[in-house]
Amino acid sequence: MSQSMNFYNSFFVGVFIFFTPLAFVGCSDRSSDMEASADFAGSYRIVCTVGMITDIARNVAGDHAQVAGIIGEGVDPHLYKPTRGDVVKLSQADVVFYNGLLLEGKMTDVLVRVATTGMLVRAVTEAILDETDYLLEKDDGSEHTDPHVWMDVSGWLRAVPVVAETLSEFDPEHAADYRANAATYMNKLQALDIYTKTAMATIPEGRRVLVTAHDAFQYFGRAYGIEVRGIQGISTESEAGVRDLEMLVDFIVERKVPAVFVETSVAEKNVRALVEGARARGHEVIIGGSLFSDAMGQAGTYEGSYIGMIDHNVTTIVNALGGQAGGFRPVVSGK
Repeated sequence: MSQSMNFYNSFFVGVFIFFTPLAFVGCSDRSSDMEASADFAGSYRIVCTVGMITDIARNVAGDHAQVAGIIGEGVDPHLYKPTRGDVVKLSQADVVFYNGLLLEGKMTDVLVRVATTGMLVRAVTEAILDETDYLLEKDDGSEHTDPHVWMDVSGWLRAVPVVAETLSEFDPEHAADYRANAATYMNKLQALDIYTKTAMATIPEGRRVLVTAHDAFQYFGRAYGIEVRGIQGISTESEAGVRDLEMLVDFIVERKVPAVFVETSVAEKNVRALVEGARARGHEVIIGGSLFSDAMGQAGTYEGSYIGMIDHNVTTIVNALGGQAGGFRPVVSGK
């Protein structure tokens, strides 16, 4: 990673949110002030931008805090514009967690406004910003980093202590609980990482290619040994052109890729165009299933948790590409 990129990301996390000019993003009034306040009856309040962070916060905070997320099921955080209700929810929080690495680009102004009030606002990726051998660069020449760190379970593990230490700083009386909860959750994630490596290794060598709607799986590919191709770039703001699709169809036909995958937070039309293009060239490729990339599943379901999200993705990918995956079953000590 270049020095300029490393400086930029550190600057963004530590200083940027305090000095950018303040301006609220235009938004629609989808929820009332009362609805925003209803999430926070009782203890202190934590607000998180995306579901994967919300899941960490809930596991670490336990019963000591009310945790609410902003960007929900099937919603693309790259394009999301905060609503009036979101602004109210953030302004009423005691602690705010966000991803950083420019994932929540359109929420920057709101995070700026909240941070200038003195609220504790923390990027969960701050622990890896200086690890130049870990973060992946975008391929658009911008020197920005790929924000999809959660796709590598071993990488996402590093966000858990950041949450635990932040909550310990805010609420030192319960610091021991936060650290114990973090250790329990990290043990589950370590087991998930082992399961993922084991399951992915069952895919036959010639089929180890993952073609998806957008380029959100590079950390996943590096961690678990599979080549990744996305139709759109890392940010879904970029549009795939006809030539991009033609080149990917050529790749699918040449490599005899058996399955491609849609994503819950990205339109399916480009993936279906790949299927049709390959068929026209005499190669049958199926849609192997729908993957969670920038958002988890429906709240209250297994896929609505980070572990469930990754388990679903791994099982779907492995079985569609000819491997064997029976699903992850975490073992909880004492239960």
